[in-house]
Amino acid sequence: MNRRPGRGPGAWCAGLLLAGVSVAVGCRTADTDGVTPVPQLLAFLPWMPAPAVLALLCALLARWWTGLVWGVAVLGLLAWHLEPYGEVGEPGGPPVAALRVLTSNVEFGRGAPALVPVLRDRRPDVVFVEECESGCRAALQREFATVYPHRRAVEADGSAGSLILSRFPLKPAPEVPGSMGMPGAVADVRGHAVRLQLAHPAPPLPGQVDLWHRELGRLRAFAAGTRTPTLLAGDFNASQDHAAFRRILDTGLTDAARLTGHDRTPSWPSRTASVLGVQIDHVLLSADFSATSARFLHVPGTDHRALVVDLVLHRRP
Repeated sequence: MNRRPGRGPGAWCAGLLLAGVSVAVGCRTADTDGVTPVPQLLAFLPWMPAPAVLALLCALLARWWTGLVWGVAVLGLLAWHLEPYGEVGEPGGPPVAALRVLTSNVEFGRGAPALVPVLRDRRPDVVFVEECESGCRAALQREFATVYPHRRAVEADGSAGSLILSRFPLKPAPEVPGSMGMPGAVADVRGHAVRLQLAHPAPPLPGQVDLWHRELGRLRAFAAGTRTPTLLAGDFNASQDHAAFRRILDTGLTDAARLTGHDRTPSWPSRTASVLGVQIDHVLLSADFSATSARFLHVPGTDHRALVVDLVLHRRP
């Protein structure tokens, strides 16, 4: 007896794959992060064309025409959402200063020894270090006391410690409250005030999605409230496929990696980032900055790639 089209294991396989992908794509289209496991799935949206294509092949082999239409629609939405988010423009004023910025999550301080030669080689002007516990702070102080004489820190152990190092003089600025340290400062960049803010909200673990949303919301409130040239950098535990992160971009900040053509370059997990990963480490810029380059660097000992960007500060017109 001939099997009816659309029946059998091929159709079931296609349906299950498309259902899973459709949940994530539907939430992305609806501009919401949903509930667990949607935020976790959204992080890997750039990789979802693979199961969608597999589902399309299964539907074709099973002669499941509804599944074929469904698969084509899902792939079309994925192609749309994989485009860089938001609009970008060029600063209107003349350039007044160039600076290099680096951010690195050193994973409970374990990557701090390997970060030292990276800083010596890349020579950034401002450094944001997440998960920098007491040993990390001591190592960076010992190695770079004269190179980076200015610093702001949240002194805590484990993942809660964070540090900003700067060649430029720093003035205190309020921290953004969170479960992990997010220090702030105002840098004097060759006579121009620049607001520096480290970002390290809680990750969207099951049971912590509400906390993740709240802390990203606090970063959005900070970004919306600042009026000076601003750099917001660190481990956001979010990508451009998360609605909560896009709300931060909607305040007028731009991702430096996007400006330099690296908007989909993965930064985590570093061990598989060249094959499979997600970009959750960012340097966000106010409209006063342009970006000329961005590089993601392997740092042994940590599960995050470091991000170093070259920026130009422009005078406001």
